[in-house]
Amino acid sequence: MEENSVKDESVERSKQNVQKDAIGLVESIRKFLIEVLDFRHDTDHEATIQAIKLDIPFKGATAWILIFAIFVASIGLNANSTAVVIGAMLISPLMGPILGIGASIAINDIDTLRKSLINLSIMIVLSLTTAFLFFYLFPLSEDNSELLGRVRPDIRDVLIAFFGGLALMVARTKKGTVASVIFGVAIATALMPPLCTAGYGLSQGNWSYFFGAMYLFLINTIFIALATFLVLKLLRFPMLRYANSLRRRRIAQIASLLAVVAMVPAILTFITVYNENKINNQIVQFVKNEIEGNPSLQLMDYDPDVQKKSIRLNFFNEINDATSNDLTNEINNNPLYPNLKGFELKIKGSDTKSFDLITTAYKEKIEELRESKNIINGLQKQIKDLEETITRLNNRIEQDALSRNEKVVAFSRISKEAKIRYNEIQRMDFANVLSSKDFIKVDTIPQITISWDQSVTDSIIKLKEIELRTWLQTEMKLDTLFIKREQ
Repeated sequence: MEENSVKDESVERSKQNVQKDAIGLVESIRKFLIEVLDFRHDTDHEATIQAIKLDIPFKGATAWILIFAIFVASIGLNANSTAVVIGAMLISPLMGPILGIGASIAINDIDTLRKSLINLSIMIVLSLTTAFLFFYLFPLSEDNSELLGRVRPDIRDVLIAFFGGLALMVARTKKGTVASVIFGVAIATALMPPLCTAGYGLSQGNWSYFFGAMYLFLINTIFIALATFLVLKLLRFPMLRYANSLRRRRIAQIASLLAVVAMVPAILTFITVYNENKINNQIVQFVKNEIEGNPSLQLMDYDPDVQKKSIRLNFFNEINDATSNDLTNEINNNPLYPNLKGFELKIKGSDTKSFDLITTAYKEKIEELRESKNIINGLQKQIKDLEETITRLNNRIEQDALSRNEKVVAFSRISKEAKIRYNEIQRMDFANVLSSKDFIKVDTIPQITISWDQSVTDSIIKLKEIELRTWLQTEMKLDTLFIKREQ
C-alpha cells in the first residue's frame, strides 16, 4: 500500500511540474508577443497631434501642389500609365485633412474638426474643377483600364483604405515618422485617381462614372478617418480639456455622435460592398460552370446588374426553352450560388437561320482562304522557275564572254562580291571604252562606272575607290583599269 501511495504522489508531482512548465511557456509566449507587437512605448502624443494639425491647412504652396498633382494624375489616366498615376499619389496633400477629421473626433477637438472638414471640402472642389478642365480640353479617346478601375469599388478597396489608414497612423504616432510607410499608404489608398475620374465623368456628362468615383473616394476617406480614430483611442491619446465643464461635456457628446455617425456608414458600406463582392464572384462561377463549361452553349457576352438582380446573357447560337429553364433552375436552386436566388436571366440567343448563315459564311471564307493559298503556292513555283532561268542565262552570258576574251570574267559574280565588300555601292557598270590621246592611235581601256550612296563623304569614297581598283584588277586580271564615278 505504501508503495502505491508513493507512486501516486510521484505521478501527481509530475503532473504539477508539467502544468507549471506549460504555464511558464504560455507566459513566455505572451511576453514575447507583447514585446514584438506593443507600440505604445514608442508613441509621441504631442508631436503626433501637432504633425496632423500642420498638414490640415490648405493654402499657398499646398493648393498649387494639389493642382499639379491632379494634372499629373489626369495625364496618367489619359495615357493609361500606372507609373504616372503613382507619381501623382505620392505628391498629393489630400491625406492631411482626412487624418485631421479622425484625430479631432478621437480627442474631442471640435475646432480642428471644423478646419479639417472645411479644408477637405475645398480640396475636393478644387480637384474636381482641375480634373474637369483637363478632361474637357483633352478628352479620352476611349475608356481605359486605369480609369475604369476607379469607378467600380469592391471589398478590396474598403480593406485597403482601412488597413492602409491603420498603417499610416501607427507610423504617424511613432517617434520619428516612417516616410516610406506614408508614401506606401498614399499609393495604396489612391485618393487622387477617383477624384480625377469623377472630374472626367463631369466633363463627359457621365454621371455613373462621377458617382462611382466619388463613392470610392468616400470609402477611402471614411475608412482612413476611422482607422485614425481607432488608433488614437487604442493609444489613449489625451482628450482636449476645456475650462467650461458644460462646453467640455457638450463637445464630448458631439464627438461621440460624430464617431457613431462615421462608423455606422462605414460598417454599412463594408457590409454592402462585401455582399456585392460575394454576388459578383458567384455570377462569375455560374457563368464558368454552367455556361462556359457546356460545349453546346456559345456565349457571346454577359452583363450582370446586381441592383436589379438580373443577368443579361447573349449567345451566338439558338437557346431553346428547355436550356433556358435549366439555366434558370440552376441559378435559383443550386447551393453553389446561394446569393443568386431570385436573379432573373435575360437570355438572348441567335435564331437558327442567322446562326446557319454565319456558319455558311465562315465555311466559304475558309474555302476562299484555301484557294488563295493554292494560288500563292503556284505563283511561288513560277517565281522559283524564273529565278532558275535567269541564273542559267547569266551563266551562259558569262561563258560566252569568257570564250571571246580571256580578260573578261563573270561580271555577275564580281558585282555581287563588290556589293558585299562595299555596301555603299548603289550601281556598277563595266565596259571596254575606245580612247585616243593623239587622235591617231586608238586604245581599248577597261572602265568601271560606280554609283555611290550619296550619304557617304567624298573623302571616304576616294579611299574605297583605291581599294576597289586594286581588288578588281586582281580579279579581272587587268593591267589597267579606269574607275569612273557616276554623279
